[in-house]
Order: sequence, then structure tokens, then C-alpha cells
Amino acid sequence: MTGIVLGSGLGPLADAVVMQREVSFADAGLPASTVPGHSGKFIFGTLEKAPVILMKGRVHLYEGHPPRAVTAGVRWLAAQGVQNLILTNAAGTLNPDFHPGSWMMFSDHLNLTATSPLEGADFVDLSAAYDPTWRKAFCKAALALAMPLHEGIYAGLRGPHYETPAEVRMLRFIGADAVGMSTVLETIQARSLGLPVAAFSCLTNWAAGISPTPLDHREVLETGKQSAQSMISLLGKVLGDYKKHGITAAPTR
Repeated sequence: MTGIVLGSGLGPLADAVVMQREVSFADAGLPASTVPGHSGKFIFGTLEKAPVILMKGRVHLYEGHPPRAVTAGVRWLAAQGVQNLILTNAAGTLNPDFHPGSWMMFSDHLNLTATSPLEGADFVDLSAAYDPTWRKAFCKAALALAMPLHEGIYAGLRGPHYETPAEVRMLRFIGADAVGMSTVLETIQARSLGLPVAAFSCLTNWAAGISPTPLDHREVLETGKQSAQSMISLLGKVLGDYKKHGITAAPTR
């Protein structure tokens, strides 16, 4: 079974799932999100006949939650029997070749939140944080769909403010292709639990200083909604046929 976390504005992805039941964050013992575009519920169902649990929304460090609360949803998904995790988010693009409205698959990340959900726990190897088998399968499926899919490095910051132009220049200098305020802690938590991870950013806007237009969360939500259909097609193609893409029920770790 695959867990899928939906980021800002990506709720329409849930419409593609044949729903069996839903559980609110509150009923699962999780804190509720206060951010527009995060409805706060788990949806059990199937996508192209593949069993999935959608986490529709997430909570963030910038809402005042500690790292363990931010990643509680990942632990809850693992407790329900999820074997693989797909993370999605909305992000600003730093790479001039990665235009808003397109998708970027994570090849790696920079954790710039200055924290971890594993404080006080054992060490975890992150040399392959994003599963190579998943990445190969998604690249192959995107090519078959003629869907542009970038691969790049995501910088995860704490937020809630957007970055300054100087910070954007710094992030580009250290190798980031996109920037956002989520996902990296969820990846760390998932890998500590042995879950293979694939992650995607819907690139909703140019980062500060690249475009003269001021950043606005409403733009993030709208672009996410417009771009959701291509991700629905990609997820359906990969999850609908594990064997065709060389993936078992639990991709290699």
C-alpha cells in the first residue's frame, strides 16, 4: 500500500481516488492544519486499482508545531501498513529552466530547517533519501505521457515568510533548484521507518528576486490546482502497474 501526502493546492488529486473511507486528522490524534489548501484528513481508497492512503494536507513547523508533530502523519501512515511514501508540495522555482506550472521530482534535498524529527533517536543514512527505483519508474512514465518532469534539489526552510532575493541567490549558489517549507522532515521520518520515498514539487511561482511580481499564497493554490491533473496521470500510470516499471510492492531500499 502506498501513502501519498498532498501539499498546498493539490487537493484535486484526491478526486482521482476511489474512496472507501476517510479519517480526520483529529480522529487520528494529529494536530489540524491552519493553512488554506490543507483540509486535514486521510482518505483510504484505490488509484488505478492500487491501494492508497492519501494524507490530504499537512502541518508545518511555521504553524508552531514541533518536528515530531509535523511528522506524526508519516508515522500514522506507517502504522496503517503503508509500505511506500510519495510526498508532494508546492514550491518556488530557483532554476531558470524550471518554469512555474511544471513539476520537479526530488533527486535530493537540503534540510535548512535547523531541526529533525529524530532528535534523541538513532542515526539514519540519507545517502539515497529518494528511492532510485521509484525515480526511474516516474521518469519512464513521464516520458510515456509526454509530461515535462524535472529532477532537482529541494531546499526545505522553516517559513512562514517567503525568502528574500539575497536568500534566493544563496540557495541557488549552494545547489537548490526549488524552495519550500515542508517535506524534508517527512522524508527523514519515513526513511527512519524504512519507507522508500519519492517526492515532487509543483513549481507554482518564481522565487523572490527572479520575478518582479510579489509572492502570494493564492497564486500557489491556483497553480497547484491547475497542475494537479498531470500528477494524477503520472501517479496512476506508475501505481497502476508496479511490475511494468520494475517495482515490487515495496521498492528497493
